[in-house]
Amino acid sequence: MRISSPFLRSGLTVAAAALPVALAAGPASAGPGISVSTTGSTVSVTTTACAQLNGSWGTASLLTGSQGDFAQGRQVALSGTSSGQSATWAGISPGTYTVIVMCSNNTTAGTQTVIVSAAPTPSPSRTATPTPSASASPRGVLGGLGGTVQDYGTATLVTGGALAGTGVIAAAWFLRRRSKPYRF
Repeated sequence: MRISSPFLRSGLTVAAAALPVALAAGPASAGPGISVSTTGSTVSVTTTACAQLNGSWGTASLLTGSQGDFAQGRQVALSGTSSGQSATWAGISPGTYTVIVMCSNNTTAGTQTVIVSAAPTPSPSRTATPTPSASASPRGVLGGLGGTVQDYGTATLVTGGALAGTGVIAAAWFLRRRSKPYRF
């Protein structure tokens, strides 16, 4: 008579299921990174990742949602010093954009999504005070429904993956137990 330990099999299955979740939850960066900010209809990007090559620091590109290539975006040459480079776009319409910075040595310094909101219209009875109308978002994937945006952290992704893995294991165990005939 063979006796197997279901806990050993379950433990190995949990470990195998958790490995892809743990690997997917790690940060994936394309380099030292960029910082994107907005003020009204102006979008700015700064980086310290680029080195000057043949008198050029590199180029930054602002892409709309329908553009998928660096060359299709609105390109601006980076300016600055070795301690920091920057580029600015003015008169940007409300919407979601992607900023990509390409250094002069053809390496990508970073990619970041930014949301530019419509400026509030002033009411006749009050004086409008200037406020930032958009926020920079270093998110890779934006999740949400109907205009909401949610950034899920590593702990949330790991917890969700563990719960999903536990559910799959429990379902497999239940179905396996149901398929065996009862012996009295």
